[in-house]
Amino acid sequence: MRSKRRINGFQPGVRAELVMIGTEMLLGEIIDTNAARIAERLAGAGIHVYFKTTVGDNWTRIAAALSQALTRADVVITSGGLGPTDDDLTREVVAAVLGRRLVEHPEAMRQVEAWFQRQNRPMSPSNRKQALVPEGSEIIPNRRGTAPGIIARRGEQAVICLPGVPHELEAMMDETVLPFLVRNFSPSGRLWSRVLKFYGIGESALAELLQDLLTMDNPTVATYAGNGEVRVRITARAADEVGARELLEPVERDIRNRAGEFLYGTGDDTLESAAGRALKAAGWTLAVAESCTGGLIGSRITSVPGSSDYFAGGAVAYSNRAKVDLLGVPAGLLDQYGAVSEPVARAMAVGAAQRLGAHVGLAVTGIAGPGGGTADKPVGLVYIGLAVGGEAEVRRYQFAGDRDRVRWLTSQAALDLVRRRAEAGAQGLGISPGA
Repeated sequence: MRSKRRINGFQPGVRAELVMIGTEMLLGEIIDTNAARIAERLAGAGIHVYFKTTVGDNWTRIAAALSQALTRADVVITSGGLGPTDDDLTREVVAAVLGRRLVEHPEAMRQVEAWFQRQNRPMSPSNRKQALVPEGSEIIPNRRGTAPGIIARRGEQAVICLPGVPHELEAMMDETVLPFLVRNFSPSGRLWSRVLKFYGIGESALAELLQDLLTMDNPTVATYAGNGEVRVRITARAADEVGARELLEPVERDIRNRAGEFLYGTGDDTLESAAGRALKAAGWTLAVAESCTGGLIGSRITSVPGSSDYFAGGAVAYSNRAKVDLLGVPAGLLDQYGAVSEPVARAMAVGAAQRLGAHVGLAVTGIAGPGGGTADKPVGLVYIGLAVGGEAEVRRYQFAGDRDRVRWLTSQAALDLVRRRAEAGAQGLGISPGA
């Protein structure tokens, strides 16, 4: 066990380790999202995750993973293996590793019984297993499921066992685990983070712009790429929020000055929420005509609460006939240039705005694959049209990846075009369209 010395009431260098339990993760049947949820919350509390192990439903291997974790961590958090079936082994293995008896916890049993009563379902005898804990443990209430969690202390260490169901785990982390850790493993200053989100610039290019900032110690700056965009996380260690702001804000201003052209939002912002915010600020409405994305853009726009303020509607005009009938695309354009072309994207955008009476018309047409490409029009070719005030512009893109990725990247580019144009309109920098 690691020895600790308190400094000014704090325990320096609190270390956590995650042991994610479940054969289904090793088989690739499910993706482990719980580790990210736990690590993010621990980082916010100033606790570092140094290792993560994924192990199947096997007694010997779970015991080995837990035993190793306890040689190098103050807090070990497990996920999974708290169910009622024979392959749910977490509580038994934790008890064995800690050298404790497995006992029935009265309050845990009451919680399990109460859950079944609320669901108006009979409780199976096997569910009694979910009330068993290593002797001397505390339980973590589970409002969303049958399995209470477990907090087992060993000296200055703690083993925390959580269920594998994500929405159960998240609530238990927020309601019980984090307050427990703050009370008992006071870190020397919390970690405070801000996330800036960029589109239209690659990670390497953005890293070059921020090169000197990426070597700082406090705050730290790091770039992350994914889903066709780049995130910059600024993280400061400070005793309180005031101290954190003093560290974070100058760095954020510097980043905005260097790369603000590509910055679309912060925190939980998405391109659809940023586009919606810009449309609302400009007082504009949007109509969408989609071919290769098949409704993905409209779905993303309407996932934002309040989108009815600026979204007039959309048409999934997949076939040539639909482009003619729904959007008024001249049949001659389709015959001459084909559906995947600049003239057709332009006509689709103008038609969407006119048919739905919107200020802005957005259109996408392309070849998502895996088939359908030619030498002149390869898979991944996409045209995006944007019509504002009767004037339309079209951009050509060549995306790489499978069908889903091409569709997603198309939606990203389209939403960013809307965002940029509406932001310019809100600032009076472009055409002010009529209704």
